[in-house]
Amino acid sequence: MTLADIPKQPDQLNQMPVSSHLFELRRRLIKVFVIVIVLFVAMLPFAKWLYEILSKPLRAQLPVNASMIATDVTATFMAPFRLDFFVAIMLAMPYILYQIWQFIAPALYQREKHIAIPLLFSSFVLFYLGIAFAYFITLPAILTFFLHATPDSVIPMTDINSYLVFCLKLFLVFGLTFEIPIVTLFLILTGILSTQYLTEKRRYIIVGCFTVSMFITPPDALSMAMLAIPMWLLFELGLLFGKSLERSRAVAQQI
Repeated sequence: MTLADIPKQPDQLNQMPVSSHLFELRRRLIKVFVIVIVLFVAMLPFAKWLYEILSKPLRAQLPVNASMIATDVTATFMAPFRLDFFVAIMLAMPYILYQIWQFIAPALYQREKHIAIPLLFSSFVLFYLGIAFAYFITLPAILTFFLHATPDSVIPMTDINSYLVFCLKLFLVFGLTFEIPIVTLFLILTGILSTQYLTEKRRYIIVGCFTVSMFITPPDALSMAMLAIPMWLLFELGLLFGKSLERSRAVAQQI
């Protein structure tokens, strides 16, 4: 059974004109904007402290005579400022997802809501886990690799803006990568793909994981492997849950 097979109950849907949908969308976007700005302003006094936390993995591995530098006059202000905005969005993510849910929920049927709520909750939990994995495991490993590869005649002095951009890209990539089980389950639940098809195409998916990671990670084998292997394992996790759901449905149909 897929979502398309679930009996429809049109009376449960809220019918609204397009103008009402647009008004509702604007109202919820304003709420999201307000909460992000409030969090951003509230954390401004801690912007430098947040950057200290972000730069800790790098500073811990720099040689004694090396340090981080600012190549622009405004960099010492803008780097913590941008990091503060990113953290505000991350902290507001549950509220943002809640507003998205509230916007689309009236268009869903009751059983679709029962499926969507766990997927929505799991999505931001996995996103946070992806960022934590990137910060505590991937980032130190990548920094160790690059710093040890530095010639003896070169003193590494990383620009604070460049480091910030590198870290944010890494966090977003791993945050999105950890959504793979949700995407896999969604494809199975909606009937777009079956677990049998995904199992048959496993070898191509594994190759795809390494190919994608090769283009979106720094140009070294370690970075590629530290993204590709979690992508593959997360796909297997989503596939495992998908097979479990299919077995549960088969038992329910027999009863």
